[in-house]
Amino acid sequence: MRIYEPDQFTLQALNNTSIELALDVPNEVIPTLAGDPAAATAWVQTNVISYTPSVQFRYIVVGNEVMPTDPISQSVLPAMHNIQNALAQSPAAAAANVKVSTTIRVDLLGTTYPPSAGAFADSATAYVVPIVQFLAANGAPLLANVYPYFAYIGSSGQVALDYAIFGTGGRVVVHDGVLGYQNLFHAMVDSVYAALEKAGAPNLQVVVSETGWPSAGNDGATPENAAAYYLGLTNGTVTSGTPKRPGQPVETYLFAMFDENQKPGAASEQHFGLFTPDKQPKYPLVKFTN
Repeated sequence: MRIYEPDQFTLQALNNTSIELALDVPNEVIPTLAGDPAAATAWVQTNVISYTPSVQFRYIVVGNEVMPTDPISQSVLPAMHNIQNALAQSPAAAAANVKVSTTIRVDLLGTTYPPSAGAFADSATAYVVPIVQFLAANGAPLLANVYPYFAYIGSSGQVALDYAIFGTGGRVVVHDGVLGYQNLFHAMVDSVYAALEKAGAPNLQVVVSETGWPSAGNDGATPENAAAYYLGLTNGTVTSGTPKRPGQPVETYLFAMFDENQKPGAASEQHFGLFTPDKQPKYPLVKFTN
């Protein structure tokens, strides 16, 4: 699972559960950890080492969807370095296995179609390429939030709904050289892989750190479409790999566990949960299993 800040009650609840955790460094904390190695060491000690090994930390995610124009963008990589150093210097043996990464939006790509043309935008290169180099040097994956829903509603009708919600029945919709794409999720992930190749990191793994489909609030946001999306996603899509990386499962985090009924912004933002705020399952026919 992934949590977006080191909530102490959640960390305590994860003790001895064998649930691997991706833990975010909140965006607003990043400048402090970037500018002060001692602060990074203290953050790691309080939120990671003190729970190790009872909590199984998988990733420390330094920032969520930071864009090159954000004021904190210049602090992300230094914070990643300081967090990495703090983990490396820890006497806790389990800390050495924790990978440090960050989460990007697919918007950082200037080109996504066809997938093989995927490339980071010129405006993002100075920001993202040094991060990619850091990840490659440390054997860590790049985390990317991948939302076919937003691509669908922003396409002015060019993206078919069935292509976005795994409803093509095995029909190839996009031909890209020798590769064929039956769903938009695979196409978006492979566009990130193509961008990484062009950035000099052809072997870097992509982890989908968020994906989901809302059940209400905007065009295409219905319980039926959301259920179809989750069923298609969990019915072999992520375990089979992508056309560009066949047989290489796509580690994927579903967003989100609960509807956020008080979240501001577009109405659909309140309806991405797998459960309602009172813990009722919204899609009982979809079996979420290991």
